[in-house]
Amino acid sequence: MSYARLVVFDLDGTLVDTAPDLVAALNFVLAQEGLAPVPAQSARKMIGAGARALIERGLERDGRVINAEKLGRMTEDFIAYYAENIAVESRPFDGLVTALDVLEARGCRFAVCTNKLEWLSKRLLDRLGLSSRFAAICGADTFGISKPDPAILRQTVARAGGEIRSTVMVGDAGPDIGVARRAGIPVIGVDYGYTDVPVRDLSPDAVISHLSELPAALELLASQRQVQ
Repeated sequence: MSYARLVVFDLDGTLVDTAPDLVAALNFVLAQEGLAPVPAQSARKMIGAGARALIERGLERDGRVINAEKLGRMTEDFIAYYAENIAVESRPFDGLVTALDVLEARGCRFAVCTNKLEWLSKRLLDRLGLSSRFAAICGADTFGISKPDPAILRQTVARAGGEIRSTVMVGDAGPDIGVARRAGIPVIGVDYGYTDVPVRDLSPDAVISHLSELPAALELLASQRQVQ
């Protein structure tokens, strides 16, 4: 039996490769301001802190600073465009469904804890046929808090019917490692996601390069915990 009775995943860059559709939405709102598009590879490193932060980072790239009111309007336009184009190119990372099947057979349950808005997260997972796999899908607006505030992870665990002592977090970036550390939960980093700091440099408890490696990584954490 795997130690992790509940596995909590980040969404963007961990479960689903959402970058193509997020970058398309970013470049849509930048084009409305007469600005050049952000190259896909550069934009991947800007993802992870929500729509507003992504737009701010896109503007900063051109040295642009705008007031809060205009940023708010751009964020609304971004969300409206993204909501209608949320799964045009976004796809689960390779190996996800198989890994979930293996872990579910071992008695694991799953949840999502993301800084994406909850309704957008659910829409995306619905479109990809994945929503039913998760006992809880919680976003930045679910509890009014975002990663790395540990309250969002603790409340996600509670909503999923889990317990902190038997939960493991899986994520690709600093907010994921930070929220797990602050909540006292072991964390596995994925090195294929969206971050400007290599995930190994953030010192998660384990690092995987493909979701097929997740069951073994969870077993390793379990064995390490039993030794302690």
